[in-house]
Amino acid sequence: MKISILIGTLLIPSSSGFSPITCRQPATKSNILSERANPLYSSEVNSEIDTVNGISSDKLINVKDNLLSNLLVKTSASDRGQYSTEIEKAEIENIVKQIEENSTGGSVNDPTFSSSIQGTWELLYSNTQLFRSSPFFMAGRGVCETEEQAKQYDWFCDMHRAALAISNIGKVRQIISASRMVSEFEVKVGSVPFLPDLTPFAYSGGLPVTIDGAIVSSADITSTVDGNGWEIYMDTVEIKGSNIPLLRAILDNGMKLQSRDLASFLEDNVSGYTTPRPIFKTTYLDDNLRISRDQDGKIFVYGKVSDDVTATDYSEVNPDLGLNRLWDGFKTSILSQ
Repeated sequence: MKISILIGTLLIPSSSGFSPITCRQPATKSNILSERANPLYSSEVNSEIDTVNGISSDKLINVKDNLLSNLLVKTSASDRGQYSTEIEKAEIENIVKQIEENSTGGSVNDPTFSSSIQGTWELLYSNTQLFRSSPFFMAGRGVCETEEQAKQYDWFCDMHRAALAISNIGKVRQIISASRMVSEFEVKVGSVPFLPDLTPFAYSGGLPVTIDGAIVSSADITSTVDGNGWEIYMDTVEIKGSNIPLLRAILDNGMKLQSRDLASFLEDNVSGYTTPRPIFKTTYLDDNLRISRDQDGKIFVYGKVSDDVTATDYSEVNPDLGLNRLWDGFKTSILSQ
């Protein structure tokens, strides 16, 4: 496998940046987002977990709920892991491991066979780049055959994120149906840079005009025999909801990357190439939370938004670079005074 082929394939559909998240609060008995005290992670919790076989199931459920609450507190403070230090990542991984190992009371066995896993999920935390929640990037990693190639791919993803750091990441979703995964990665980029010498007033940043869009990748998913993961077969990548005039019309008329056509071409022309079908495991699942790991064990924590399996409709996004919204705000806030 030539790393040049991999990079050439991956440069198109991705971006990176920062955006705060909000945790919803579903009203359920085992509410993981409840307002009760969320104890900080401590050796006391470790002690309770270590004696799991000697405590009641009710106490075990309480320990698990405390771990889940603490997990969400730590992840929400780091913007989905983007600001986490290595020490904080290690703490979160420790909590995740304990939840995975002691998932009694509320968790689902054979999660990918469960109807509970179907619906719309938003990414709450990852210990790697957020765009690697996409099946496209999982498939890209699946091309790597050796540990050295996997390290090169990790380096490429690090550089890709650094190069696009001026972008802001909005919602990162996985929409799961019985046989399909749709990943939506919303991004926003400033379209007019800081021009102090060309504006009639002092301004401390770029102009408030942005390029918006969502990178949407789709894949077929097949449950593994043990029901603990999916085999992912990458399909298409497209950009939806772009607010760029003219380009929007081209994108809406069916412009997309057909990855299976590309895979077939590579199989026919590159000796030894096989279309990757990576495994994406689900290690914890309840009505509100899902913990998943990719083939390298990288962590992805999702919160369930709804049971809806319909992809987001971006048709109402106006292709105007946000100028109409800017003008409306100016009229309301400035001209009406």
